[in-house]
Amino acid sequence: MSNIVSVSVSTPHMVAEIDGPIGWMIFNRPERRNAVSLDMWQAIPEILHRFEADPAVRVIVLKGAGDKAFVSGADISQFEKARSTAEANAEYDRISEEASKALAECRKPTIAMIRGFCIGGGLAIAIGCDIRIATEESRFGIPAARLGVGYGAAGVKKLVDLIGPAYTKEIFLTGRHFTAHEAREMGLVNRIVLDAELESYIRKYSTTIADNAPLTMLALKAAVGEILRGHEADWARCDRLVAACFDSRDFIEGRRAFMEKRRPVFRGN
Repeated sequence: MSNIVSVSVSTPHMVAEIDGPIGWMIFNRPERRNAVSLDMWQAIPEILHRFEADPAVRVIVLKGAGDKAFVSGADISQFEKARSTAEANAEYDRISEEASKALAECRKPTIAMIRGFCIGGGLAIAIGCDIRIATEESRFGIPAARLGVGYGAAGVKKLVDLIGPAYTKEIFLTGRHFTAHEAREMGLVNRIVLDAELESYIRKYSTTIADNAPLTMLALKAAVGEILRGHEADWARCDRLVAACFDSRDFIEGRRAFMEKRRPVFRGN
């Protein structure tokens, strides 16, 4: 009997499920290679906040429905209406930026499970995750220069922070598709696995993370985020989160488990 719990979402184009410690956020437009429509952007914070509020969820995995794409980009067919004027474009940007912000600020570990195309807005979603795991058939790219699309500095910075300025320029200036191995060489993805093994690998990987102390992972995510902010970093916030680890019952459990040579059971408090 399945233990998967379906979570109500405001659009059928997004699916949210909880399976043990894993929260699955699924881009559900396989007929359009999971191109992100406006309702999908709006649903991303909704799903993430639901997963963050559930203590049973320890890891969040993002994936695309079907076997053709993670996310093939933003839905260009909506641009004629949704981005046809400066006002409409500003509203579209506000909604998509809220989604990006929710992913970037998510308090739980996030993994992009990448099968097939990961293009444009799909790549932006993937780089917003903590870890990216792809198959050998995955393809990556940002075709902005082929569409005449302006790419905001905040989005460019996220890519520069991840892979550096030289590779960022190559991705944007060529507008071409890059192989999974090229992406791995850039540092764009963490791991490449066989297509048939992707989901089982992700489940095992997620379980490894889920077994670890949630407060420690939260402190680590915050530290990396503040380091990337440079001179604007809130070091006091990092110190508070580290102190919370040492004040937690999980720290007591970790010490005792180590001394007793057993697997620790962390509660996140």
